[in-house]
Amino acid sequence: MASCESKNAENYPLKSEDGHFHAVVEIPAGTNKKYEFSPESISYEIDQRDGKDRVIRYLPYFGNYGFIPSTLSNKAEGGDGDPLDIIVISESLSQGTLLPVIPLGTVKLMDQGENDYKIIAVPANSDLDLLKIKTFQSFKSKYPSIIQIIEIWLTNYDSDSLLIEGWLDEKETETYILENAVTN
Repeated sequence: MASCESKNAENYPLKSEDGHFHAVVEIPAGTNKKYEFSPESISYEIDQRDGKDRVIRYLPYFGNYGFIPSTLSNKAEGGDGDPLDIIVISESLSQGTLLPVIPLGTVKLMDQGENDYKIIAVPANSDLDLLKIKTFQSFKSKYPSIIQIIEIWLTNYDSDSLLIEGWLDEKETETYILENAVTN
């Protein structure tokens, strides 16, 4: 793990030296304020909606929320043009942490006509991996209640109406990430 304090975290490498995808933590697990990385100021700022700080008026984030660096959700394919969203299921990690992860799957969300997919991952470091799984099938069979919790949370945490349109497994998730990778 590393800190992304000194430069544009959106441009960090897509993968670690050992081939795992990277994730950058914007919002530590257990947080209610919605932070976003600003490439202009190279800092983490509280997201604004209607001129006010965006605070989740529901349960706090259940995992470490952030993005996969060196990716952009394709606007031409219904995306929002931002780096791909990721939620890493582990103990709370510090804002700005860069860590290798293993994507388990992706929740396919629709937010006001835009694809707003959320990749669900676990840390590649086995000491940080609470679930000890590496595939979507294992996730579904060992932790079906976590999948339900994720779906309930995602459809209730925001004032926008979000619709779940299914899941991608780990192989489909890897394809999705690679299709949205950008070269720096």
